[in-house]
Amino acid sequence: MEVLAEHDDTAEHPIPVAIETSRGLLVAALRTGHRKVYAINPLAAARYRDRHSLSRKKSDPGDALVLANILRTDMAAHRSLPDDSGQVQALAVVARAQQDAVWARQQLVNQVRSLLREYYPAALEAFQSKQYGLARGDARTVLAMAATQAKAERLSLSQLRSALKRAGRTRGIEDEARRLQGIFRSQWARQPQRVEDALGIQLLALLRQLDAACEAADELAEAVEAHFRAHPDAEILLSFPGLGGADRRPGARRDRRRPHPVR
Repeated sequence: MEVLAEHDDTAEHPIPVAIETSRGLLVAALRTGHRKVYAINPLAAARYRDRHSLSRKKSDPGDALVLANILRTDMAAHRSLPDDSGQVQALAVVARAQQDAVWARQQLVNQVRSLLREYYPAALEAFQSKQYGLARGDARTVLAMAATQAKAERLSLSQLRSALKRAGRTRGIEDEARRLQGIFRSQWARQPQRVEDALGIQLLALLRQLDAACEAADELAEAVEAHFRAHPDAEILLSFPGLGGADRRPGARRDRRRPHPVR
């Protein structure tokens, strides 16, 4: 920063800066002036590094030289960071966070699915074919109430109906409860009871993490929508074909009147 301060960016031709990230405090400080900031993909920088050294040894001075040469020789092949407003930058932050939350949620869903394969195939049969599968609110509620096959086969219709209502289901409750009861009371391969109980404890721990991940993803999706709608051009963008649609959160009802947030 001291070197950059010596070369004032208010000059007629401020020196551009290349850096291997598009976020962070340093980038934010660089973007306050008039100089152009180029975020170079680390993989692209690694390919340029091969021009200068075959050993691929990394060092701060060497990386600085590589980045400087990228702008010196191939500046036209790279794009500088756009001069976005604070509102757009905030939208990018929450959109990126929501994307990360969705990925984290899916990782937990994969862990739950893998665990159920070991001892509880009835749960996979009950929820795997449904939209959003194990991330659905009713799936998580029922599995939290019956984390083992032994508990599931003892569930009554009234208990299943109550679980579905707690999960937010409003239609087809009776038919769904009967379907689940039929699946749970069918014959399935079983682990020894003590092993099944231990795996059920592990499932409950994963479900608590999955509940938190689903809640975080939904909250961030609402934040993305709020930030997007606050933009003055939101209605224009939503008028384009393909940008409107339904709420696609796990367990949410489809409502075509509510635009889907741009991701």
